[in-house]
Amino acid sequence: MYALLAYGIWGFAPIYWKQVERFPAPELVAWRVLASLGVAAILIASLRAWRDLVDALRSPRRAGSSVCAALLLAFNWGIFIWAVQNGQILATSLGYFINPLVNVVLGLAILRERLSRVQSLAVGIAAMGVAVQTALQGELPWVALALAASFGLYGLMRKLGATAPLVGFGMETLTLAPLAAGYLVGARVGGVAAASPGMQALVAGSGLVTALPLLAFASAARRLPLSLLGMFQYLAPTITFLLAIGVYGEPFRFGDAASFACVWVALALSMWEALVRAPRPGVVESA
Repeated sequence: MYALLAYGIWGFAPIYWKQVERFPAPELVAWRVLASLGVAAILIASLRAWRDLVDALRSPRRAGSSVCAALLLAFNWGIFIWAVQNGQILATSLGYFINPLVNVVLGLAILRERLSRVQSLAVGIAAMGVAVQTALQGELPWVALALAASFGLYGLMRKLGATAPLVGFGMETLTLAPLAAGYLVGARVGGVAAASPGMQALVAGSGLVTALPLLAFASAARRLPLSLLGMFQYLAPTITFLLAIGVYGEPFRFGDAASFACVWVALALSMWEALVRAPRPGVVESA
């Protein structure tokens, strides 16, 4: 349920960011960080989790993981918002379709999770899809690859950090807050500050829009193997794919079709194997 909630909200996220596309992506990321910090502070105070936050900050392992996760998160946010603003919602969809397979590879390389033959085949087919799109369209789908890699690594950092979801979110926003404030002051950015109250409220609401799926994702990441968590991610890119083509009318070229087809086949193979391996209700495995 945590995974479904997180990916459902992320799937419809382009609609939200389209409403504020008049502002530069770096400025939106900075305000998003500060708004998210405000939401995190309220939640931590209401749940009396300050002591947990202090204990986590004192842990070199958890603090280090939090810094890495925060930087990856900010990079991911910036790429995603820029892509929405520049008519590349379809590319974000491809990126999050690839992301489950990135999780499988990271699970193998870092967490030493076993990679089955079917998973190996799925990863190979997805890689072929990226290569086909690059060959047919003459450019690497960098938006998709950047989103997939950054969010895959972010999930890995959250898992390695072993920090409670709310505390981890607070640490990440606290890490990024000085950078965000420094950017807004140093760059003398005043687009949001000079906007209408309604638009300011919409930007401020990005804190809640950000916090809810991230906390749900962190909760899911702590409870599920990384490879299994990746299988839930088809929901968000499917919604985004339909928005890109059906609502915002982005072109769907032959290279896109070939790449998506390969990735969908790879995901279908991975999901089929996950269903086959899932324990059947009422069946008790022998010790």
